[in-house]
Amino acid sequence: MVRRSPLNPLRAMVRFGPLSFPAALGRGGVRSFKHEGDGATPRGSMRVVSGFRTGCKHFAVASPVALRRLDRRDGWCDASAHAAYNRAVRLPFAASHETLIRTDALYDAVLVLDWNYQSRARGRGSAIFMHVARPGYMPTEGCVALKWLDLVRLLKVIRRGDMVRVV
Repeated sequence: MVRRSPLNPLRAMVRFGPLSFPAALGRGGVRSFKHEGDGATPRGSMRVVSGFRTGCKHFAVASPVALRRLDRRDGWCDASAHAAYNRAVRLPFAASHETLIRTDALYDAVLVLDWNYQSRARGRGSAIFMHVARPGYMPTEGCVALKWLDLVRLLKVIRRGDMVRVV
């Protein structure tokens, strides 16, 4: 469960079984009616669909979720009118997209959450991930972000199909 902080609408506590971690939320807070580009973390229940990781040297985490290793040609389509909307794509890609290999560590390990993924609706939001937080838990573009070591602890126990509920 991801519970928004009563003191800061851009922060949360993530609880999974006996584990509990602070987290960053989207710059648009938590919204029931999410749309592309609003920066909000969607309120609701999302299953863990898949995961990916970079080839960073310090990555040696065994996870029940298969984490596909990224390369420089990996991206994610955020063009709501495109057929590949809210899907992984190969670069170069003509439509609007996010490059998944980054110069920072945010996508060193990522869980893809089922927000507008299994059944897509144009403009309802894309690329809702659980990933590494920026220093100081700065807000995300709509994702849930954890400190690296906390994400590693979670990756060891979370499984594909597990529910992440944002309240």
